[in-house]
Amino acid sequence: MKRLFVLAAFVFIAAIAANAQNKANFAGSWSLDKAKSQGLDQRMADVDVTWAITQDDSKISIESKVSGGQAPAGGGGGGRGMGGGPRTYTLDGKEVTAEAGGQMGGTNTTKATWSADGKTLELMSVRAGNFNGNDFKSTSTDKMSLSSDGKTLTVVRHSESPRGTTDSTMLFNKQ
Repeated sequence: MKRLFVLAAFVFIAAIAANAQNKANFAGSWSLDKAKSQGLDQRMADVDVTWAITQDDSKISIESKVSGGQAPAGGGGGGRGMGGGPRTYTLDGKEVTAEAGGQMGGTNTTKATWSADGKTLELMSVRAGNFNGNDFKSTSTDKMSLSSDGKTLTVVRHSESPRGTTDSTMLFNKQ
């Protein structure tokens, strides 16, 4: 009986390890292909967007950089950039809530969920706070998947905010 228990435990651990190895790895540098993307905001027309993704067994971080275009009215020099640091999600399926910085404050709750086959990663983010005395809540869900050759990252995004609901499909090429 003891041998049967040890064998069952070994098979269970091996199955978990095999499943972890079969999950998609999105790490790399990615450039938005605006011609193949759909539902992009008009403000994206004259900018270049790149994502730098790092991923290990426990977390994924996405740093988005926007360059090019015109500076906003009253802004400084040419071009436009986007900062704020990377978006980081734990890959254990648990929700993580942290204080959100910046002018609006509030909280940011994130959660990452793998599909059963490990090929799609859903990243959910909820930002809630108060701006100028008005409560707000914005949600965003990205469903990320890779092409079979690993050279194209597809991100299907659904967002809801006080400004309305938007859906887009972004295609990124590996750099």
